[in-house]
Amino acid sequence: MTAIDKKSAAGDKPRNERRMSLGAHLVELRRRLMISAAALVVAMIVAFFVTDPIIAFITAPIDRIAAEHPEVVVGLTFSSVTSPFDLRMRMAFSIGIFLAAPIWLWQIWAFIMPGLTRKEIKYTVGFVAAAIPLFFAGCYVGSLVVPHVIELMATFTPEGANNLYEGKLYYDFTLKLMLVVGISFVLPVFLVALNVAGVMTGKAIIKGWRVAVLIATVFAALATPAADVVSMLLLAGILVVLFFAAAGLSLLFDRRKNKRLKAEGLLPDAPA
Repeated sequence: MTAIDKKSAAGDKPRNERRMSLGAHLVELRRRLMISAAALVVAMIVAFFVTDPIIAFITAPIDRIAAEHPEVVVGLTFSSVTSPFDLRMRMAFSIGIFLAAPIWLWQIWAFIMPGLTRKEIKYTVGFVAAAIPLFFAGCYVGSLVVPHVIELMATFTPEGANNLYEGKLYYDFTLKLMLVVGISFVLPVFLVALNVAGVMTGKAIIKGWRVAVLIATVFAALATPAADVVSMLLLAGILVVLFFAAAGLSLLFDRRKNKRLKAEGLLPDAPA
């Protein structure tokens, strides 16, 4: 075997050649978990002191509803003595996860990296580098969508009724809606990952474009106010563009893969 062949073969082996026992793996896992937990606690303490501006931001739609409908009682309510503190702890936890993300993501990566080949590491870095900014971009878009959804839902309030939002449920709704929009922005990355893994071909992905456009349009229509057609088209357009970008990358990867297999003689030539 030549030096080049040895180097090529070595590239397919895990970077860490040492075999760790189950006990060593558990010790390493415990250490990574403790570091992640410590980072989360510190981030939660920091986040606890910045909950006021976030509460003001997420309750801005309530203030607008109250200003537009002075005849209706609108406001944030707490059903128990500890509910205000519980709301702030929930917010500190969720914000702390985001603040501590660089540390706990690195701990996860450092734990699984020794068992990955160089090629797997390259793909993983690429997917993470694409998924993280898309997720935060989706969460930002979600933060713009949430007020419209709350104001839209308030229009269904029967005459004579009041809009009193329980603090914990209100925050859970806004957070989950932002996460849903954030995850929807990351779905194209998962499509590409499935293509690279050989689960789906680029042709199979592009064949579902009609369903993808329909889902994006319906989602955008539900997430934006009925009268705001521009916002609906903008959100739907972003989701559709991301889908076609994922399909295009998958077709490109399939083409390169077929060329490589054909050059190696593993793929028969197309009939004339």
